Amino acid sequence: MRVYKQIDEIRRAVGNFKSQGKSIAFVPTMGALHDGHLALVRQAKARADIAIVSIFVNPTQFENPDDLAAYPRDVDADLVLLQAEGVDAVFTPTPDAMYPAGAETIVETTALANMLHGEVRPGHFRGVATVVTKFLNIVTPDIAVFGEKDYQQLQVIRTLARDLFLPVQIAGIPTVREADGLAMSSRNARLSPEDREAAVVLNRALDLADRMVAEGTTVETLGTALRDIIETERRASNVAIDIAAAETLAPLVGPIATPVALMISAQFGDVLLIDQRVTTP
Repeated sequence: MRVYKQIDEIRRAVGNFKSQGKSIAFVPTMGALHDGHLALVRQAKARADIAIVSIFVNPTQFENPDDLAAYPRDVDADLVLLQAEGVDAVFTPTPDAMYPAGAETIVETTALANMLHGEVRPGHFRGVATVVTKFLNIVTPDIAVFGEKDYQQLQVIRTLARDLFLPVQIAGIPTVREADGLAMSSRNARLSPEDREAAVVLNRALDLADRMVAEGTTVETLGTALRDIIETERRASNVAIDIAAAETLAPLVGPIATPVALMISAQFGDVLLIDQRVTTP
Protein backbone atom coordinates (compact mmCIF):
# COMPACT_ATOMS: atom_id res chain seq x y z
CA MET A 1 0.00 0.00 0.00
CA ARG A 2 1.36 3.39 -1.04
CA VAL A 3 0.47 6.67 0.67
CA TYR A 4 0.37 9.82 -1.46
CA LYS A 5 0.20 13.35 -0.09
CA GLN A 6 0.40 15.39 -3.29
CA ILE A 7 -2.24 15.68 -6.01
CA ASP A 8 0.25 15.11 -8.82
CA GLU A 9 1.52 11.96 -7.08
CA ILE A 10 -1.89 10.31 -6.79
CA ARG A 11 -2.71 11.32 -10.36
CA ARG A 12 0.44 9.60 -11.60
CA ALA A 13 -0.42 6.48 -9.60
CA VAL A 14 -3.95 6.44 -11.03
CA GLY A 15 -2.57 6.89 -14.54
CA ASN A 16 -0.30 3.94 -13.95
CA PHE A 17 -3.18 1.71 -12.81
CA LYS A 18 -5.31 2.74 -15.78
CA SER A 19 -2.48 2.12 -18.25
CA GLN A 20 -2.58 -1.49 -17.03
CA GLY A 21 -6.30 -1.66 -17.79
CA LYS A 22 -7.30 -1.76 -14.13
CA SER A 23 -10.62 -0.45 -12.82
CA ILE A 24 -10.60 1.86 -9.80
CA ALA A 25 -12.94 2.17 -6.82
CA PHE A 26 -12.61 5.14 -4.48
CA VAL A 27 -13.69 5.61 -0.86
CA PRO A 28 -13.43 9.19 0.46
CA THR A 29 -13.20 9.40 4.26
CA MET A 30 -12.38 11.89 6.97
CA GLY A 31 -10.36 9.30 8.87
CA ALA A 32 -10.98 8.05 12.43
CA LEU A 33 -11.90 4.84 10.65
CA HIS A 34 -14.27 2.25 12.08
CA ASP A 35 -15.99 -0.89 10.80
CA GLY A 36 -18.49 1.22 8.85
CA HIS A 37 -15.67 2.69 6.78
CA LEU A 38 -14.05 -0.71 6.38
CA ALA A 39 -17.33 -2.11 5.02
CA LEU A 40 -17.09 0.54 2.27
CA VAL A 41 -13.48 -0.44 1.61
CA ARG A 42 -14.47 -4.10 1.25
CA GLN A 43 -17.16 -3.15 -1.24
CA ALA A 44 -14.62 -1.09 -3.17
CA LYS A 45 -12.25 -4.06 -3.36
CA ALA A 46 -15.09 -6.35 -4.46
CA ARG A 47 -16.21 -3.99 -7.23
CA ALA A 48 -12.92 -2.96 -8.86
CA ASP A 49 -9.32 -4.05 -9.40
CA ILE A 50 -7.83 -1.18 -7.40
CA ALA A 51 -9.12 0.34 -4.14
CA ILE A 52 -8.08 3.90 -3.26
CA VAL A 53 -9.03 5.62 0.00
CA SER A 54 -8.65 9.27 0.90
CA ILE A 55 -8.25 10.63 4.44
CA PHE A 56 -9.07 14.31 4.67
CA VAL A 57 -10.97 16.27 7.32
CA ASN A 58 -12.73 18.74 5.06
CA PRO A 59 -12.92 22.17 6.71
CA THR A 60 -15.60 23.59 4.42
CA GLN A 61 -18.32 21.22 5.65
CA PHE A 62 -18.05 22.33 9.27
CA GLU A 63 -20.13 25.34 10.24
CA ASN A 64 -18.73 25.24 13.79
CA PRO A 65 -14.94 25.76 14.14
CA ASP A 66 -14.98 23.98 17.51
CA ASP A 67 -16.56 20.93 15.88
CA LEU A 68 -13.80 20.92 13.24
CA ALA A 69 -11.09 21.23 15.89
CA ALA A 70 -12.60 18.40 17.95
CA TYR A 71 -13.01 15.99 15.04
CA PRO A 72 -10.98 12.84 15.88
CA ARG A 73 -7.78 12.31 13.91
CA ASP A 74 -5.43 9.31 13.99
CA VAL A 75 -3.94 8.81 10.54
CA ASP A 76 -1.35 6.28 11.70
CA ALA A 77 -4.05 4.01 13.13
CA ASP A 78 -6.15 4.50 9.99
CA LEU A 79 -3.27 3.40 7.77
CA VAL A 80 -2.79 0.21 9.80
CA LEU A 81 -6.46 -0.67 9.26
CA LEU A 82 -6.32 0.09 5.54
CA GLN A 83 -3.13 -1.94 5.11
CA ALA A 84 -4.86 -4.92 6.72
CA GLU A 85 -7.78 -4.57 4.29
CA GLY A 86 -5.44 -4.69 1.30
CA VAL A 87 -6.04 -1.14 0.07
CA ASP A 88 -3.82 -0.28 -2.88
CA ALA A 89 -3.33 3.46 -2.33
CA VAL A 90 -4.21 6.13 0.23
CA PHE A 91 -4.43 9.84 -0.53
CA THR A 92 -3.85 12.18 2.43
CA PRO A 93 -3.79 15.75 1.10
CA THR A 94 -3.48 18.88 3.24
CA PRO A 95 -6.15 21.61 3.36
CA ASP A 96 -3.78 23.91 1.46
CA ALA A 97 -3.53 21.36 -1.34
CA MET A 98 -7.28 20.94 -1.64
CA TYR A 99 -8.05 24.65 -1.19
CA PRO A 100 -5.04 26.55 -2.55
CA ALA A 101 -4.77 30.28 -2.13
CA GLY A 102 -7.13 32.08 -4.48
CA ALA A 103 -9.51 29.15 -4.89
CA GLU A 104 -13.06 30.50 -5.18
CA THR A 105 -15.10 27.83 -6.96
CA ILE A 106 -17.80 25.96 -5.07
CA VAL A 107 -20.18 23.18 -6.06
CA GLU A 108 -23.72 23.20 -4.73
CA THR A 109 -26.84 21.23 -5.46
CA THR A 110 -28.99 24.29 -4.91
CA ALA A 111 -32.22 22.59 -3.84
CA LEU A 112 -30.93 19.46 -2.12
CA ALA A 113 -28.24 21.30 -0.16
CA ASN A 114 -30.65 23.74 1.43
CA MET A 115 -33.58 21.57 2.47
CA LEU A 116 -34.15 19.17 5.34
CA HIS A 117 -30.87 18.65 7.21
CA GLY A 118 -29.29 21.34 5.07
CA GLU A 119 -31.36 23.80 7.10
CA VAL A 120 -29.92 22.37 10.32
CA ARG A 121 -26.36 22.47 8.97
CA PRO A 122 -26.14 25.52 6.67
CA GLY A 123 -23.29 25.27 4.18
CA HIS A 124 -22.51 21.67 5.10
CA PHE A 125 -23.65 20.04 1.86
CA ARG A 126 -22.00 22.77 -0.22
CA GLY A 127 -18.72 21.85 1.46
CA VAL A 128 -19.34 18.16 0.87
CA ALA A 129 -20.27 18.66 -2.79
CA THR A 130 -17.24 20.85 -3.42
CA VAL A 131 -14.68 18.52 -1.87
CA VAL A 132 -16.22 15.37 -3.39
CA THR A 133 -16.13 16.96 -6.84
CA LYS A 134 -12.47 17.82 -6.32
CA PHE A 135 -11.67 14.25 -5.25
CA LEU A 136 -13.56 12.71 -8.17
CA ASN A 137 -11.67 14.96 -10.57
CA ILE A 138 -8.33 14.08 -8.97
CA VAL A 139 -8.78 10.32 -8.61
CA THR A 140 -11.10 9.79 -11.63
CA PRO A 141 -12.48 6.49 -10.30
CA ASP A 142 -14.86 4.18 -12.11
CA ILE A 143 -16.90 3.81 -8.94
CA ALA A 144 -17.07 5.83 -5.71
CA VAL A 145 -18.45 4.19 -2.58
CA PHE A 146 -20.44 6.02 0.11
CA GLY A 147 -22.45 4.97 3.15
CA GLU A 148 -26.20 5.40 3.33
CA LYS A 149 -26.12 6.69 6.93
CA ASP A 150 -26.25 10.24 5.60
CA TYR A 151 -28.89 9.61 2.99
CA GLN A 152 -29.28 13.25 2.02
CA GLN A 153 -25.53 13.51 1.45
CA LEU A 154 -25.67 10.43 -0.77
CA GLN A 155 -28.44 12.02 -2.84
CA VAL A 156 -26.43 15.26 -3.09
CA ILE A 157 -23.45 13.33 -4.44
CA ARG A 158 -25.55 11.33 -6.88
CA THR A 159 -27.09 14.57 -8.13
CA LEU A 160 -23.81 16.40 -8.63
CA ALA A 161 -22.36 13.43 -10.52
CA ARG A 162 -25.44 13.39 -12.76
CA ASP A 163 -25.62 17.14 -13.32
CA LEU A 164 -21.89 17.57 -14.00
CA PHE A 165 -21.76 14.50 -16.28
CA LEU A 166 -19.04 12.90 -14.19
CA PRO A 167 -18.13 9.46 -15.57
CA VAL A 168 -18.38 7.66 -12.24
CA GLN A 169 -20.84 5.25 -10.66
CA ILE A 170 -21.96 6.33 -7.18
CA ALA A 171 -22.60 3.30 -4.96
CA GLY A 172 -24.53 3.52 -1.68
CA ILE A 173 -23.79 0.93 1.01
CA PRO A 174 -26.16 0.17 3.93
CA THR A 175 -25.37 1.64 7.34
CA VAL A 176 -23.21 -0.47 9.63
CA ARG A 177 -24.38 -0.49 13.25
CA GLU A 178 -23.02 -1.33 16.68
CA ALA A 179 -24.46 -4.36 18.47
CA ASP A 180 -27.03 -2.14 20.21
CA GLY A 181 -28.12 -0.50 16.95
CA LEU A 182 -26.25 2.80 17.12
CA ALA A 183 -25.04 3.79 13.65
CA MET A 184 -21.25 3.66 13.49
CA SER A 185 -19.73 7.13 13.30
CA SER A 186 -16.37 8.70 14.05
CA ARG A 187 -18.27 11.16 16.24
CA ASN A 188 -19.33 8.35 18.60
CA ALA A 189 -15.86 8.42 20.15
CA ARG A 190 -16.60 11.91 21.48
CA LEU A 191 -19.71 10.84 23.37
CA SER A 192 -19.64 10.55 27.15
CA PRO A 193 -20.64 7.09 28.45
CA GLU A 194 -24.05 8.48 29.39
CA ASP A 195 -24.60 10.11 26.01
CA ARG A 196 -23.38 6.99 24.21
CA GLU A 197 -26.05 4.96 25.98
CA ALA A 198 -28.70 7.60 25.29
CA ALA A 199 -27.87 7.89 21.57
CA VAL A 200 -29.35 4.45 20.86
CA VAL A 201 -32.72 6.22 20.93
CA LEU A 202 -32.14 7.27 17.30
CA ASN A 203 -32.13 3.68 16.10
CA ARG A 204 -35.11 2.86 18.30
CA ALA A 205 -37.00 5.68 16.61
CA LEU A 206 -36.18 4.35 13.15
CA ASP A 207 -37.21 0.82 14.17
CA LEU A 208 -40.55 2.26 15.32
CA ALA A 209 -40.88 4.05 11.98
CA ASP A 210 -40.33 0.80 10.09
CA ARG A 211 -43.18 -0.82 12.00
CA MET A 212 -45.53 2.12 11.64
CA VAL A 213 -44.95 2.47 7.90
CA ALA A 214 -45.44 -1.28 7.37
CA GLU A 215 -48.72 -1.16 9.28
CA GLY A 216 -49.91 2.01 7.55
CA THR A 217 -49.61 5.55 8.85
CA THR A 218 -49.47 9.18 7.78
CA VAL A 219 -46.49 11.49 7.56
CA GLU A 220 -47.96 13.65 10.31
CA THR A 221 -48.59 10.77 12.73
CA LEU A 222 -45.17 9.28 12.08
CA GLY A 223 -43.40 12.60 12.60
CA THR A 224 -45.12 13.09 15.96
CA ALA A 225 -44.29 9.54 17.07
CA LEU A 226 -40.61 9.92 16.13
CA ARG A 227 -40.28 13.22 17.97
CA ASP A 228 -42.05 11.82 21.01
CA ILE A 229 -39.75 8.80 21.33
CA ILE A 230 -36.56 10.84 20.87
CA GLU A 231 -37.66 13.56 23.29
CA THR A 232 -38.32 10.97 26.00
CA GLU A 233 -34.51 10.75 26.15
CA ARG A 234 -33.59 13.78 28.26
CA ARG A 235 -29.99 13.83 27.01
CA ALA A 236 -31.15 14.45 23.41
CA SER A 237 -31.56 18.07 22.29
CA ASN A 238 -31.92 20.03 19.04
CA VAL A 239 -33.99 17.21 17.56
CA ALA A 240 -34.71 17.46 13.83
CA ILE A 241 -36.94 15.01 11.95
CA ASP A 242 -37.57 14.92 8.21
CA ILE A 243 -39.76 12.51 6.24
CA ALA A 244 -39.37 12.82 2.48
CA ALA A 245 -39.77 10.96 -0.80
CA ALA A 246 -36.90 8.49 -1.05
CA GLU A 247 -35.80 9.39 -4.58
CA THR A 248 -36.24 13.16 -4.67
CA LEU A 249 -36.40 14.13 -0.98
CA ALA A 250 -39.53 16.09 -1.85
CA PRO A 251 -41.78 16.83 1.15
CA LEU A 252 -44.71 14.50 1.76
CA VAL A 253 -48.08 14.83 3.45
CA GLY A 254 -50.85 12.39 4.29
CA PRO A 255 -50.80 8.58 4.03
CA ILE A 256 -47.43 6.97 3.26
CA ALA A 257 -47.86 4.84 0.14
CA THR A 258 -44.37 4.95 -1.44
CA PRO A 259 -40.78 4.53 -0.14
CA VAL A 260 -39.78 7.31 2.26
CA ALA A 261 -36.47 8.59 3.58
CA LEU A 262 -36.49 9.04 7.35
CA MET A 263 -33.81 11.50 8.48
CA ILE A 264 -33.29 12.36 12.11
CA SER A 265 -30.65 14.18 14.08
CA ALA A 266 -30.15 15.08 17.71
CA GLN A 267 -27.43 16.57 19.85
CA PHE A 268 -25.94 14.65 22.75
CA GLY A 269 -23.72 16.93 24.78
CA ASP A 270 -21.74 18.83 22.16
CA VAL A 271 -21.97 16.04 19.56
CA LEU A 272 -24.55 16.18 16.76
CA LEU A 273 -25.51 12.70 15.54
CA ILE A 274 -27.56 11.74 12.51
CA ASP A 275 -29.29 8.54 11.56
CA GLN A 276 -31.32 7.85 8.46
CA ARG A 277 -33.18 5.05 6.78
CA VAL A 278 -35.32 4.36 3.73
CA THR A 279 -38.43 2.36 4.51
CA THR A 280 -41.19 0.99 2.29
CA PRO A 281 -44.90 0.50 3.06
